[in-house]
Amino acid sequence: QVQLVESGGGLVQPGGSLRLSCVASGDIRSIYAMGWYRQAPGKERELVARITNGGSRRYGDSVKGRFTISRTDTRDTMYLQMNNLKPEDTAVYYCKAEILGTSPDRWGRGTQVTVSS
Repeated sequence: QVQLVESGGGLVQPGGSLRLSCVASGDIRSIYAMGWYRQAPGKERELVARITNGGSRRYGDSVKGRFTISRTDTRDTMYLQMNNLKPEDTAVYYCKAEILGTSPDRWGRGTQVTVSS
């Protein structure tokens, strides 16, 4: 199985930056894509960014041009560089690993990001 641990969240002022990390362990060869999702209070979980083993990237419309997703060559660590943060970016950010075959996708426990002055 795959385990995921997020880190890097915190409190930042509007316009500031944060970098989130997600470390994967276990059977990382079974992962074919990873992504960041977020959930704000009272809202549904939404895609922030996703990256495949082939390097294809996809971003949510609200973060395009501000956030950048990346992954190490060893594929065990994924990052989310967040620039020009806005109060509406406040949410719990979750790391997700999409697993080959019929095994369920794996989620981390999340890290809180709060953007406030």
